[in-house]
Formats: sequence, structure tokens, C-alpha cells
Amino acid sequence: MKQRSISWVHCLIFVCAVVTGIGFSTRDAEATNGDNLISIGPISRAMGGVGIAAPQDAISAVFSNPAAMCFGPYCPGSEFNFAGTVFMPKAETRLTINGGSAGWWKSDSDLFVIPAIGISSPITQSLRFGLAAYGVSGLGVDYREQDFVYTNLQIMKFAPNLAYLVNPNFSIGAALHVNYGSLDLGSGTSSGFSFGGQFGAIYKIDSVSLGAVYITPQKITHENVADFNHDDQLDNLDLESPQTFGFGIAYEPIPNTLLLEADAKWLNWADAKGYKDFGWDNQWVFNIGVQYKPTPKLALRAGYNYGKNPVEENNGWDVFSNVPVQGKQVNRFEYEVLRISGFPAIVEQHLTLGLGYQLTKAVSIDFGYMHAFEKKVKEIGNFGGVGEAIVESKLKEDSIDFGITWRF
Repeated sequence: MKQRSISWVHCLIFVCAVVTGIGFSTRDAEATNGDNLISIGPISRAMGGVGIAAPQDAISAVFSNPAAMCFGPYCPGSEFNFAGTVFMPKAETRLTINGGSAGWWKSDSDLFVIPAIGISSPITQSLRFGLAAYGVSGLGVDYREQDFVYTNLQIMKFAPNLAYLVNPNFSIGAALHVNYGSLDLGSGTSSGFSFGGQFGAIYKIDSVSLGAVYITPQKITHENVADFNHDDQLDNLDLESPQTFGFGIAYEPIPNTLLLEADAKWLNWADAKGYKDFGWDNQWVFNIGVQYKPTPKLALRAGYNYGKNPVEENNGWDVFSNVPVQGKQVNRFEYEVLRISGFPAIVEQHLTLGLGYQLTKAVSIDFGYMHAFEKKVKEIGNFGGVGEAIVESKLKEDSIDFGITWRF
């Protein structure tokens, strides 16, 4: 089949989609593996977030492994994806001081729309270009009705990608990450930019694909975001997306009919600025997914994702003590409330389902559903030696994913 290069028309379509997508991304979302979404796009999300070894569309290829541009249903032509996620987190928190409690408070941040767009197109027979823009991470709660905690973190990523086919079985790729992040801890929104990179490789042996990926740490400085030490001056806070290593394997026992895939990722939260200050542990994430096509036009998908809660549970702390956070002394009780009630990135188990249907030779649609099972954390502190201060949070999540793909 003759290779087609990127045209100005294709680029114009993509730029228009970027503008539209960023315009819709106005609020944060609770995330699921730490403060990261399990994946991007309805196909990968319906398969538990897999995609390091064998992503099935351009948008999840850019997110999961830049080398994947050279292998996939979109090759050797071009593909454009538009996707959206309707996210519905249910966060609750409870404070108990010396045995007295007002009961569970429900966060008012419970519905978000997250857009994503992507493109893949050949430059030569061995070199392909990809590009995606998507909301990749975020979390937040709104307990302002109770005069309590409000947090809102969101990160939008813009990722141009190049992949090179070294030989018919082996590809390498790299993506530039341009991140825009905003953070609001109740004193107004602070935003900033950061840059980083993602590097990957894929090797295919008959019906088996092996993939590996590395993402560099990426730090954003949020200026004047909160008065942590109560000196009447707003302080800065560095938040760094962690370096990440990922590995994947995919097996297609029945070509074009049955695909099985499994991924493992290690996220270095414990050394990431901001997250290490708030006591996050390193996290392993494991995903498995399956796609079955009973007919050439219909795809059925399912998956499972597990990532251990990275937020450490501290106990025995003194309400009136202080803890250092990036050079500032923060009251220990306020520190624990912000960690547990304000950033409850604690869910661990996710079940996913989805389907896709090819409307025409060029156009297909995909849908997905994710449920994150409820997880609860509880900390008990010492209230000046005369009682207890208990901080609790629980979180569960649902999301509906949709997308449209145009191959040309």
C-alpha cells in the first residue's frame, strides 16, 4: 500500500481539535493510579489501561508507548482520534475530635469532562509522526460548604511523537511532553509549565509483542498557592510528576480476533517533589486487558487495573506539632487533613468494560466504562495528650468513555 505523508489539511484539522479540546478541559478530575488516569482513550481504558505492547489507536499509543506508532491498526495510513471521559468520583471525609464527629461529608466535586485528541501519520515508510493533547492527571475535593478543605489539581499534556521502524519486528520512539498544570488550594489558582520526555521500544515475535517505556520526572512550580506556615504570605509548592518505568506483553492467539495484553508500571512517587513531602510511596500498577472481535466490525473489551494506594497512613502524630514541607513548617493536623481529606488518591482496584463498532471503512466509534471500587483510609493522631484526632477519607469512582476514530 502506498504511504501517505502528513498534509497541511491534516495538520489544520488537528490544530482545530487541540483548541476545541483545551477549551473543554476546564476542571480537574479525581485520578486513579495515584493522581494519574489509568489510561487515555476509550479502547485502552476499556482494557484496564493496557497499551505498552499493543495499543489499538493513535491516542493510546502516544500515551502508552511512543514506539507503538509503527505497529497498530492505523498503519500504514493515518488516523485521527477524538475522545472524552465523563468522570464521576464520590469522595467523602470525616473528622473525629475527642470522640465528637459531624459525620461523613460528601465532596461537591463529583462530575468532570476530560477531552483527548490524537493523530498518527507516516512521514516515510520507516518514520511516523504522532501527536496528542489530553488531560492526564488531576484530583480535587470541594468541602467548602462545610468551611473545610478545597483542592483542585489538573495537568494537561501536549505530546508530539516520532517513531522509527528499525526493522519489520522492532521499533523505537520518543515523545516530547509539554505540561500545563494548575493548582488551587483555596487561595486562588496557580498555574505553570513543565517539560519532559518519554522513550519506548517494541519488539514483535510472530503473534507476541513486547514493549518497554520510560518517562522522565516533570516538575511544575505553583507560585503563591497557600499560606502553609501562617505568616500572612502565600507560599510556593513544587509538584513533580514521577519518573515511570513500564513493561508490557501482548499475545494475539487468533489474528484480528482475539488480543490479550498485560502491563506493569513503576511510579517513583517517593522521590517526586511535592509527593514525597506529603508522604507518598512508590507505586506498582498492574493491568490486564482483552479484546475479542466476534465479527470484523464489532469489538468487545474488558480489563482490570490494580495500583496500591501510594498515600502513607500515619498514626500517633501530635495535633500541635509541625512538619517541614519544602522549607516551611506546617501544622501537623493541617498537613494530615490536606493529605488524607484534600488529596484522597487512594483507590486501588478498577474493573473496565467496553465495545467498539466500525461504522464505515474509515470511521469507527468506541465506548467504555470504568468502576474503581471504594477504598478507605483512616489516621489517628494525639490531641495534646488528652484525646484523639481521627482523619478518614473514602473514595470510589465511575467513568464513561467515548470516542470516534477517522482513518484516512
